[in-house]
Amino acid sequence: MASVTRRAMLSSTAVALVMTGLPAGAQTPPDTEWRNYAADLANTRYAPLDQINATNFDKLEVAWRFPSAILGSRPEYTWEATPLLIKGKLYSTGGARRDVVCLDAANGELLWMFRKDEGLRARNAPRQYSGRGLAYWTDGQEERILYVTPGYQLVALNAKTGLPVAGFGDNGVVDLKLNDDQVIDPNGGEIGLHATPTVARNVVIVGAAHASGSVPGNKPRSKGYVRGFDVKTGKRLWIFHTIPLRGEFGYDSWLRPGEAEKATNTGDWGQISADEELGLAYLGIEIPSADESGIRRQGNSLFSNCLVAVELETGKRRWHYQLVHHDIWDRDIPCAAILCDIPHNGKMVKALAQPSKQCFLYVLNRETGQPIWPFVERKVPRGDVPGEWYSPTQPIPTKPPPYDVQSVDASTVIDFTPELHAKALRLLAHYKTGPVYTPPSLSKADGTWGTLTSLATQGGTNWPGGCYDPETHTVYTFSETTVAVDGLVPGNPSFTDADYIRGTAGAAPTRAAVIQGGDEYLAPPTAVANAAQSANPGGTQEFRPGVVTIDGLPLMKPPYGRITATDLTRGEIAWQIAHGDTPDNIRNHPALKGLKIPRTGRPGLIGPTVTKSLVICGESGFATTANGKRGAMLRAYDKKTGEDRGAVYMPAPQTGCPMTFMLGGRQHIVLTIGGPGFPAEMIAFRLPA
Repeated sequence: MASVTRRAMLSSTAVALVMTGLPAGAQTPPDTEWRNYAADLANTRYAPLDQINATNFDKLEVAWRFPSAILGSRPEYTWEATPLLIKGKLYSTGGARRDVVCLDAANGELLWMFRKDEGLRARNAPRQYSGRGLAYWTDGQEERILYVTPGYQLVALNAKTGLPVAGFGDNGVVDLKLNDDQVIDPNGGEIGLHATPTVARNVVIVGAAHASGSVPGNKPRSKGYVRGFDVKTGKRLWIFHTIPLRGEFGYDSWLRPGEAEKATNTGDWGQISADEELGLAYLGIEIPSADESGIRRQGNSLFSNCLVAVELETGKRRWHYQLVHHDIWDRDIPCAAILCDIPHNGKMVKALAQPSKQCFLYVLNRETGQPIWPFVERKVPRGDVPGEWYSPTQPIPTKPPPYDVQSVDASTVIDFTPELHAKALRLLAHYKTGPVYTPPSLSKADGTWGTLTSLATQGGTNWPGGCYDPETHTVYTFSETTVAVDGLVPGNPSFTDADYIRGTAGAAPTRAAVIQGGDEYLAPPTAVANAAQSANPGGTQEFRPGVVTIDGLPLMKPPYGRITATDLTRGEIAWQIAHGDTPDNIRNHPALKGLKIPRTGRPGLIGPTVTKSLVICGESGFATTANGKRGAMLRAYDKKTGEDRGAVYMPAPQTGCPMTFMLGGRQHIVLTIGGPGFPAEMIAFRLPA
């Protein structure tokens, strides 16, 4: 009887091992960790795990769900954080007040929570809600969690208890509005941060972000300096002036006297990667204010749109490379550079790969800052804005090729039917169009409404960035194919100090009219109607200024969202696929009835994760799934070919990037989801037991 029971137990064990992706007789795999926002300081978002694979991805089940609604005074619908996993515990920021939570990674149970009440300081902050997460530090004995509050304070917590670390700053807090080589209003200054700090060699590196949107207001704004702090004491170790002071390198690139002193923004609002072996951190600097008008910042204005390598312990600049000269397209460097060692010309090279809003993947030697493949300074057109300074050239990588559509023309606009294509061409006649770096232009009431810009303002790739497979030396990026109007009108001094702002001729734009993300202006209906009538006084207007859809369909051809695999051994695209099922409004559009529309993909701000065999990414935006439910799918692809390898249902789309780990012999995938009408939550998947 005992032997029968033993055989039954062995049989049950074998079944369990098969269900979890392990062969019978295999040892339980060890637990793993996810110690940084993107897995490591190189920002690869890679985990060499394969228990979840092509044979079983479809079998994933929900292990647990953690709602953000319990954390805040108001719902949050876009939880952008990626949690950390250390010793079986998940750490994340979350909720409307950016609380810090510690969860049991096996079941999602809340173990502790920390909340800092900042009052008016937080209510006035330009970067609110949960942010993108936190950082972890240990010396092997003590463990700390560090994050930046909405009110721009750096907080250090004991990772075991959630209590502030008494010896760090002022009872665990460093006020980031102090000791910044400038005076900042404690309840204003339009400065904050969504990104996580970066901790390397016992240095905490903190960037800066400012108010989002295409129209800067008249509120006092700050310069976005980057600083390094001692992780043990909170003492400031160094500061890097992203807008150089008089006498510092780069000051002369601000052509007019006093412009550098008056300039604001130019912060590093994305993630920061670091190479501890080389002792370097890699900063990705944004543009100065204003996004589409550079009249008050003539010249290349360093260090805007620069990758800057600084020494970890001193903040001293080692090298820089400007990716866009005198940016008037809002092409900030939006995400961390991916650090990678790649074979090139017969040897391994320490490189970095920088995804971008314009969908160039810039690949440079991270020791020297020199391009791996040449960048060519190519002539670009001038615009028509009075007083603007235009760079005559822009650096264009010769390899790899762009990974998304960069121009708006007859070959890139909608062509589902000849009728829709003809309408698109008639719309194009109202705008200036051209290749990448075609400048914004004046919006006029005579029917010329500005410039159509592919990849819109928020770009093809934004803050989620990409991921990297060190086995195949491949970078994976998600990008969205969108279009926006770069039409400029004079700024109204009552609400902005910018000379020109994005707007529509004949409308009465206000700062409050900017959609979050800065993709287009909403003008009052009467103003739009007046502008349309003045553009065509003889009758009805087929198109309205600033509206770039065709009968409610996207102007651009699909895919609207895509994942691209770029092989860095050759500098070539290995594969590209549409990511995301076709949206309901396209699938059910009467003009497309009877047509077979391939999967179009969906636009959004999302990022993929790569494992031993899969590229994993959730869909953006709600749609009706194959099983008839409203929601989104978490999808997996073969990392070598891009072929579908499974999908599982989620009740809402992805909002933060996936992470994965092994715990108790079982691989988990955890990500945040949410959207309109669905308060955000964290959801964990694993295979059945």
